[in-house]
Amino acid sequence: MSLLITGLTLWVVIHLFPAICKNTRTTIIGKIGPVPYKGMFALIILSSVVLIVLGWQGIMPEDIYFPASWGRHITFILVLLTFILFVAARRKTNIKRFLRHPQLTGLALWSIGHLFANGDNRSVILFTTLGIWAILEIILISKREGVWQKPEPVPMTSDVITVLGGFVLYAVLMFAHPYLAGIKLM
Repeated sequence: MSLLITGLTLWVVIHLFPAICKNTRTTIIGKIGPVPYKGMFALIILSSVVLIVLGWQGIMPEDIYFPASWGRHITFILVLLTFILFVAARRKTNIKRFLRHPQLTGLALWSIGHLFANGDNRSVILFTTLGIWAILEIILISKREGVWQKPEPVPMTSDVITVLGGFVLYAVLMFAHPYLAGIKLM
C-alpha cells in the first residue's frame, strides 16, 4: 500500500509544483536551465508511475463497496468520453470552446468512471486521488492563466476526426487493458 501512496503523492506533488511554487520553479530553471529541469521533471514523473504500478500490483484487493451492475456501463461511456477529450487536447477543435482543459477533464471523468466499476481498496485510492488531483489542477491552472480566451470556431471536420480518433484510442486500449492493468474488460 505504501508504494501506491508514495507514487501517487509524488505524482500529485510534482504536477502541482509548477502551479503552487511558480517562483521556486523559475529559480530552479534559472540555475540549472530548462532542459535539465524538464529532464528532472520527467524522471520524477516516470518514477511516480513506476511506484504506482508496483504499488497497485503489490496490493491484494479488498472490497470497500460493491459497485452496481450498471456501473461498468457508465465506466465504458465515461472512458470513451475521456479518450475523445484526450485527443481533443492535442487538436484544434470546437470542444475547446466549451472545455478549457479537456485532458484534465477527461482524466477526472476516467477516475469517476472507474469508481463506478471498482470498489476495492487499491482502486478507490488510485482513482479518487487522480480524480481530485485533476480537478485541483484545473482550478490552479485556470487561476494562474487568468481569464479564459475561448478559441475561434473550427470546421466540424476537426471535431469528427477528434471523435473518431477517440474511438480508435478507446478500442486499442480496451484490447490492451488486460496487458496494461491486468484486468479483462470483456
